[in-house]
Amino acid sequence: MENNQTKEKLLAEIERLKKELKKKKKYGLVWEDKPEDVVEMCKEKLPVLREVKGKEIITDKNKPVNLLIEGDNYHALSVLNYTHAGKIDVIYIDPPYNTGARDWKYNNDYVDSEDGFRHSKWINMMSSRLNLARKLLTGKGIIAIAVDHNELFNLGLLCDQIFREENRLGIVAVVHKSEGRNQEKFFGTSHEYMFFYAKNKKACDFQKIVLDDSVAASFDKEDEKGKFRLNNYIRTGGGDQNLKINKQHFFYPIYVSKELKDISLEKKTGYSKVLPITGSGQERTWKTTKETFQDRLEDGEILAQKDDGGNVQIYEKYREDQVIKTHWIDVRYHAIHHGTKVLENILGAKIFDFPKSLYLIFDTLKLTAKSDAIILDFFAGSGTTGHAVLELNKKDGGNRKFILCTNNENNIATDVSYPRIKKVIEGYKNLKKENIVGLGGNLKYFKTDFVDYKESTDRNKIKLTKEAVEMLCVKEGTFESVLDNDVFKIFKNHDHYTGIIFDQLAIEDFKKAVKGIKGKISVYIFSLGDDSFEDEFEDIKQKVKLSPIPEAILKVYRRIYK
Repeated sequence: MENNQTKEKLLAEIERLKKELKKKKKYGLVWEDKPEDVVEMCKEKLPVLREVKGKEIITDKNKPVNLLIEGDNYHALSVLNYTHAGKIDVIYIDPPYNTGARDWKYNNDYVDSEDGFRHSKWINMMSSRLNLARKLLTGKGIIAIAVDHNELFNLGLLCDQIFREENRLGIVAVVHKSEGRNQEKFFGTSHEYMFFYAKNKKACDFQKIVLDDSVAASFDKEDEKGKFRLNNYIRTGGGDQNLKINKQHFFYPIYVSKELKDISLEKKTGYSKVLPITGSGQERTWKTTKETFQDRLEDGEILAQKDDGGNVQIYEKYREDQVIKTHWIDVRYHAIHHGTKVLENILGAKIFDFPKSLYLIFDTLKLTAKSDAIILDFFAGSGTTGHAVLELNKKDGGNRKFILCTNNENNIATDVSYPRIKKVIEGYKNLKKENIVGLGGNLKYFKTDFVDYKESTDRNKIKLTKEAVEMLCVKEGTFESVLDNDVFKIFKNHDHYTGIIFDQLAIEDFKKAVKGIKGKISVYIFSLGDDSFEDEFEDIKQKVKLSPIPEAILKVYRRIYK
């Protein structure tokens, strides 16, 4: 009897384990989940933003305000999940590479090569942040992530999991040090990588443009579709595959009218017959089959012209929007010459190691950031992304704005990121004592702060509402104070207003204060619950957008910290 009971228990345990195994991931990235202090603290303290007074930079009130947020990026991303959910067009990040050389911290301890949980810690850190980052992207948004070989494969699996494999746009190899690292034992590494993912690959805003300005200049013609240059339709490359003898179906006559305006595959009276034969008489091939040629002809991508010898030639319109290659080789991407030295020239000394090439990020943004895009970098480091946004705006007249998030470890925010952006905006003297004209722009400097919220009490809700004022201003982009008293506040920018009401008894006074304001007003009203306040604002419902606080904030934080 006892043996039977033991057998039954074993069988039951086996069944239980089978069920557990079915729940386990069959394929993908699995890692040891090491709790992170900055994540755990949010169970009792909620992050908000506090402006650092005296660090504001304003050169043009009609231009967008850029943001620099000092604090752990997990907390900054949590705040942005309330203020900017679904609003970010492009995210570029250059996270720590986890080389084992104590180049980053986990729970205030440096991670070195002897740490058995080194990779798990890195994946855990990245996973929590990328999950928050994904929620910030617009439906057309794109994220670009720099990485080297140390976490290349882990990052790929992680991104496939968070952004989905079908939304991967590509993996680019960037030659950032063409001479390689000679101190390495086997291969002198000369490149690193960049992952590109879309929120939705089918809808993403990816610009097919030529990155090299000297090459872009060769696209010297333009029609309603954009810029192009003329390429002869004869295949001129080496190799026997481009000869008629090996590709008979790519050798066919094309007929051109006397005025060169009509082109046809059908023989017509008075039309010149053109074959893919070179001036030396070599029979080559056209670039495509007849069917593809006809399609391109109907699309307006084929034309005929006479060469210097009076012979009719067939040309294709080679568009500027060609597919971007996955190997980026350009001296402008050199990390020392166009990263380290650029930063040193701005700050006057070398005080930061390994900044990215300014032009690498500049070109990344050219591909991904439309003229009014919001760009986020939550591993901002030396502020290269902000600099690149300002440069790109200057070049094409865009109104892009950036949000930079960085901690202040080794004073990187106060001594590197902020001074760099300030000098680039306002102008500076370089190492040669030359005056460099500022690019213009606006900046607000914030720090993450916290509100104790162990319990959902009325007292804590009141406290959170009062501490969230600057966070609401960031959400609405309204930083200029119009009216400030104990019961309500009003802020504005050049075309929008925000109202924050702390006492429901002051609603009528608030309505009187905004009576003369034209246009929409975002109104946040303190409530212990989730009241809509539609009845109270019925008479001006056309001009207000209502939101109860702190409930609107708490909903976001409950989702993140559940």
